[in-house]
Amino acid sequence: MPTAILSVYDKSGLLELAAGLQSLSWKLLASGGTASLLRQNGIQVTEVAEYTGSPEILGGRVKTLHPAIHGGLLARDSDADRDELQAQGWEPIDLAAVNLYPFEQIIARTGATLVDAIENIDIGGVTLLRAAAKNHARLTVLSDPQDYPAVLAELQAGGVTPEMRRRLAIKAFAHTASYDSAIHTYLAHQQSGGLFSEGAAPDFFAESASNEPDALELKLYPIESLRYGENPHQSATLYAYRPEAGPLGGKVLHGKALSYNNLRDLDAAWRAVVSFGRPAIVIVKHVSPCGVACGDTLVEAYRLALGSDPVSAFGGVIAANRPFDDGAVRALGDLFVECIAAPGFTAAALEMLAGRKNLRLVDMPVLELEPLFELRSVNQGVLRQAIDLGDPPQADWKVVSSRPPSEAEWQALRFAWKACQHVKSNAIVFARGEATVGIGGGQPNRVDCVRIAAQRAGEKARGAVMASDAFFPFPDSVEEAAKAGITAIVEPGGSLRDAEAIAAAETHGIALVFTGARHFRH
Repeated sequence: MPTAILSVYDKSGLLELAAGLQSLSWKLLASGGTASLLRQNGIQVTEVAEYTGSPEILGGRVKTLHPAIHGGLLARDSDADRDELQAQGWEPIDLAAVNLYPFEQIIARTGATLVDAIENIDIGGVTLLRAAAKNHARLTVLSDPQDYPAVLAELQAGGVTPEMRRRLAIKAFAHTASYDSAIHTYLAHQQSGGLFSEGAAPDFFAESASNEPDALELKLYPIESLRYGENPHQSATLYAYRPEAGPLGGKVLHGKALSYNNLRDLDAAWRAVVSFGRPAIVIVKHVSPCGVACGDTLVEAYRLALGSDPVSAFGGVIAANRPFDDGAVRALGDLFVECIAAPGFTAAALEMLAGRKNLRLVDMPVLELEPLFELRSVNQGVLRQAIDLGDPPQADWKVVSSRPPSEAEWQALRFAWKACQHVKSNAIVFARGEATVGIGGGQPNRVDCVRIAAQRAGEKARGAVMASDAFFPFPDSVEEAAKAGITAIVEPGGSLRDAEAIAAAETHGIALVFTGARHFRH
């Protein structure tokens, strides 16, 4: 008679599995709580403590850690191993269905303590999984309730195939590896000074206390298989750092599934819009803003952002840092937009947008970026860096021209400086008040980006200010800005030819400010 051991915290599908095994004349062993549930439902089972002759001890900390259990799991398909088990009065175990205490769910709970975390570190379950997976040449290991039906079907058809046993063993080892990684991350951060509050879920991107780079271990959960990647011939999947997370941490309220390119554009738009405190709108096309504006209302901000580049806005995505309301919907008019992301949509706005079948609406409940680090894949590796959240503390704004900016120019310069941080380098932003009027970026040289921004701004460049994400290697960018009618410029400074840029600004009466901080976005 084949024997199975069942020891599960998540009891999904347990009764169906046990009933199916019983119908095939299997003997069932189970730990305390699992055995109780089976008996309550009329399924014959032998409790592990009864089988081993050793009771659960230490308040349940030790249940299945016994040679009778692990000998049964690790016994090979040989006469010698079978005879050795028989001499002890034990039997080979042919199937183990095991899942673990919910460590990650516990530490994610508000108010969870270190004691809560420790008590939810599974020992016996991990040991069962590893023993069963090691011996998968003979037995079947089940670490995921979703696999129960497939294994039952193979048993009913004559036996679990070697291919299935191997696949399930690999899955079990992956499960225990990620489980141990979560425990390591949590305890390491506790030891390093509590970079997250006791009980909070660990930030998998936080620096260690010593700022020394550690091995980077990530657990990513598949959230959605995308129709394709950047192009139809490329496959793509969306992963998240937390199970059951929504795209970008939000929730799609309306419209068809988000595409790979939608997600990239929405990410760029959301990163930009949450950097502003006042009501703001960011319009993104091909991962770079084409319109950024703040206003007293979203309607005002939208109209200003759209005016920056209405041609490029067609088919773009929009992000707002305030709930999207009916006034903002009316301001959209008939503009074709792929997606709108906002921290909520009013009922009236949702009703008005319901007819736009090709428009995706994404509710983004948290106006913060998380985590504070980002990863980018490169050939044979990964780059990790802190997210650019604006000027570092050492940034020191200095007026280097003889004429300081006017009050209106200061307002526009501060806005333009923040906006240009979200434009592909070499980033150039023309702005009036708190709105972009021309944006140039992503070109191999900076002076071309100035010309692009000037072309898009047209007459609106006259009297506008300019921000540059990095210093001017030559005075030509200042000369082009002067031709367009720019009256004030903000840039990091630090070029060997800073004096030439300052001289060009003086010649044209342009107020020039150095910040001491660069904001490339490659």
